Amino acid sequence: MNTKDYIDRENQYVAHNYHPLPVVLTKADGIWVWDADGNKYLDFLSAYSAVSAGHLNPRIKKALMDQMDEMDVPSRAFYTDKLGEFAEMLCGLTGMDKMLPMNTGAEAVETAIKAARRWGYETKGIAKDKAKIIVSSGNFHGRTTTVVGFSSDAEYRRDFGPFDGGFETVPFGDIDALEKAITPETCAFLTEPIQGESGIIIPDQGWLKQVQELCKKNNVLFILDEIQSGIGRTGKNFAFQHEIDKPDGLLLGKALGGGIYPVSAFLASTEVMDVFDPGSHGSTFGGNPIAAAIGLEALRILEDEDLAGKSAELGGYLKDKLLEINSSLITEIRGAGLWIAMDINPAKATARNVCESLQQKGLLCKETHETVVRFAPPLTITKDEIDWAIEQVRNVLSEMDHAQQKQA
Repeated sequence: MNTKDYIDRENQYVAHNYHPLPVVLTKADGIWVWDADGNKYLDFLSAYSAVSAGHLNPRIKKALMDQMDEMDVPSRAFYTDKLGEFAEMLCGLTGMDKMLPMNTGAEAVETAIKAARRWGYETKGIAKDKAKIIVSSGNFHGRTTTVVGFSSDAEYRRDFGPFDGGFETVPFGDIDALEKAITPETCAFLTEPIQGESGIIIPDQGWLKQVQELCKKNNVLFILDEIQSGIGRTGKNFAFQHEIDKPDGLLLGKALGGGIYPVSAFLASTEVMDVFDPGSHGSTFGGNPIAAAIGLEALRILEDEDLAGKSAELGGYLKDKLLEINSSLITEIRGAGLWIAMDINPAKATARNVCESLQQKGLLCKETHETVVRFAPPLTITKDEIDWAIEQVRNVLSEMDHAQQKQA
């Protein structure tokens, strides 16, 4: 079969809920992937930060295979030898008291919503079914009906209602709007510290600290979704560490599974986590020994290889090199660590155009919201490899600039 055959078959039998670039990947190793025709590409997306430790990381593979020789999935009906060790390390790294393991990021978000509401009723004393959670505009917390119900993106919501309500939206990064929105019925403020799917949107310095102080003053839980920004992506182990000690609740996923297995977690203080009792929440696969072994090794790699430090250093280097590019297509470069956005002038091209051209040069990345190209390579990338990637970006933008000039 050739590339067209693979794409035609997938389009025939798989729902069209994604718009992939026209490349069929068949092999991966570290920061590199290969297509069905043997062409080699540098992965500059990392599965939206899930592959931060590189594709088929040998330590992650070994953790998986070693565990597969011992036990697979017994469910949480029993204790196992791995979950406690994983939870202990994760709580130690984050400063949180307890964790509740799940599989996907969206499941972790749903868990946090349940915890916040029950805490609101049982601890804060909010009247039954009156609890409100404040969220940020431009948010992306997953694809469940609850989550898309409080999205400010009309396309995420279209024809999926009715929604259950209980959420109020304020502008991202606006502390005054947040303060005005808080009422005695507010149980939590749920937000990303840096918005990923919206285009790597970074709030003003000091906003997280202001939010923390405001939430404490009003007895409101401060819950951070670090499913994309966590595990070293922004130059710290967790993005909140740029400004505060810790939130009241923390959501992790993606890179927690080492790029090979779905692993997520909701972490919180003992007071918040103790709202759960037997039967109130669960997951057949959440926290199983395979997930725990992989998650534990992902955290060890984060520490042993100082992935956050590498992200800070190389992310700064990548950002500086992008800023040096003189192109009429670029309107802004921004980012934190190895998580960088390049805004494309919509009058000149679409971000999709740029990504498709970069694919032809051997660099894989993905657009978001039509005007933003995201760069999020594995945190194991080297400076030389970044230099190669920058050269491809420079060449593509130069070619597109020249094409624009000819048309003019």
